[in-house]
Amino acid sequence: MHLLPELATRHAVSIPELLTSRDERQARQHAWLARHRAPLVSFTVVAPGPIKDSELTRQIFNHGMTALLTLAEKSAWTVREQTALVSASGPEGLLSIAAPANNLKLATIELEHSHPLGRLWDIDVLTPEGEILSRRHFALPARRCLLCGQSAAECARGKTHALSDLLIRMEELLHDADSRNID
Repeated sequence: MHLLPELATRHAVSIPELLTSRDERQARQHAWLARHRAPLVSFTVVAPGPIKDSELTRQIFNHGMTALLTLAEKSAWTVREQTALVSASGPEGLLSIAAPANNLKLATIELEHSHPLGRLWDIDVLTPEGEILSRRHFALPARRCLLCGQSAAECARGKTHALSDLLIRMEELLHDADSRNID
């Protein structure tokens, strides 16, 4: 399930729109958990700056959805339902997967580390009870900055890097994945 890059809105999102979008995502997640009573993968793209839905973020998203579906297939996990949609906060994927939540989270962490675009993905795994499994659950360090290797959260808070530099790095990673024919 992919999103067409050429249909990206390129809308600059306001903070209130972003907060509303996150609330709506959380409501969707809870509805999916109630419907399937199975672990849920909630997948978005790390998109610095005000434009969350762009050709770039959709291409990165499409790679991620393919990688998640391939992971489920290789692990012999059943995908009960999946969807791809776009909200104010950018491309979003939901996948209800019949698998142990801890195994699913460990596998998605490995995917984030091993795939050339993995650093640009935010893959949350929710237990059937709605608990979000984080890297802390597995004693793993916080994510590193895309450019300098420091804490990503600290660099974002301090606006350490120019948005243009971050976008150039994202494009480089996408080009690398595309040139190596990596899904």
